[in-house]
Amino acid sequence: MRTFPGIAAALGVALACGALAQTSVYKWTDADGKVHFSDTPPPPQDSKNVTQQRVGNSVVESSQLPYATQMAMRNSPVTLYTAPQCGDPCSQGRTLLADRGIPYTERDARGDADTIKKLIGALQVPVLLIGNDPMKGYDANAWHAALDSAGYPRTKLPGTLAPRPVVAPPPPEPEAAAEPSK
Repeated sequence: MRTFPGIAAALGVALACGALAQTSVYKWTDADGKVHFSDTPPPPQDSKNVTQQRVGNSVVESSQLPYATQMAMRNSPVTLYTAPQCGDPCSQGRTLLADRGIPYTERDARGDADTIKKLIGALQVPVLLIGNDPMKGYDANAWHAALDSAGYPRTKLPGTLAPRPVVAPPPPEPEAAAEPSK
């Protein structure tokens, strides 16, 4: 049976790990040349070479991805155009990309209507853009073939989480024309 100090120690370790799950570590050099590491930003004066590193965040950094995925990302980045009313085809597309461990940017088709019309000639979702090659609609076999030819691995590494999509912010709303004052 565990004693209270043992439970308290285990709880303290769990809380410390949880705190590290979403924290930043700052590294900087002070005026004397001493290097500091801290979870708080350095003082603005007397700090040189300040860097910030997220620790335990859920974003997959490209350096943590397999080499083949890194090369494919550099040569043929993946963008998925969706819309809220898309339903199953967009969900299936997201699932396919997640199952393969492919990092991608998801964009709202409503804000990029002109881009989609230029890419595929119509306003239809989902649209998968691999490098400069657009694919209209969801077709698992066609998507797999295009991703394979772009060099993306067929499956993600065992024990790894699928990268979360980067959701691009919507384009800014056009400003309403100002009414003339009377």
